[in-house]
Amino acid sequence: MQMQENRFKAALAAGRPQIGLWCSLTSNVAIEPLAGAGFDWLLIDTEHAPNELPTVHAQLQAVSHSTASAIVRPAWNDPVAIKRLLDIGAQTLLVPFVQNADEARKAVAAMRYPPHGIRGVSVSTRANGFGRVPDYFARANDEVCLLVQIETRVALDNIEEIAAVEGVDGIFIGPSDLAADLGHLGNSGHDAVRTAISQAIGRIRAAGKAAGILAPVEADAKRWLDEGCLFVAVGSDLGLLARGSDALRARFA
Repeated sequence: MQMQENRFKAALAAGRPQIGLWCSLTSNVAIEPLAGAGFDWLLIDTEHAPNELPTVHAQLQAVSHSTASAIVRPAWNDPVAIKRLLDIGAQTLLVPFVQNADEARKAVAAMRYPPHGIRGVSVSTRANGFGRVPDYFARANDEVCLLVQIETRVALDNIEEIAAVEGVDGIFIGPSDLAADLGHLGNSGHDAVRTAISQAIGRIRAAGKAAGILAPVEADAKRWLDEGCLFVAVGSDLGLLARGSDALRARFA
């Protein structure tokens, strides 16, 4: 077996915008048809969705047959959770609530084998083809991709120091939590929030990192892409299901 190239990481390094979809339905049956829709990446969420390791495992299997790259968001910046997700085959992680360079370095270390990190070693996991990928341990550190999520004023203040951490591949702006921290809970479209996001994108790009965001409103997604975001989630599985079912029922009101 050959080591699987991280296509998402390669695309970011090449500066190719990547369009994604947020997935919270916790179902391999639901994510499989979404994986065939042509998105560049699908985010499997364990922070705000009732996903646990077995359901994430099944979803990774479902996505693996498509051209979409799977990204997993662990519930927290926890080395045990990160290790387990990597072992079941996740290559790209979006780590939430990273506030400063020290927390970014913690995430980097959790994703890498010694001597560059603290990831525990298992010789037979889904990630290494159950021991069938001969060069896995030589290449694994290079193929993982770390995205860190900033979602507070404190994190905004620390963008440059977070971006300077070796091993951070991209910085993702969490618009809902940022809006809440800026005093606009539930209103990520507020002018002050949008200004903060725009400035953050510029600073992330100036620091040499890929910027990302969740933007389910089409006009917002296009704006952030135009401003230089490289990875943008343009919707969610729950949004598609809820709004689609609302629209269908309304036609028979």
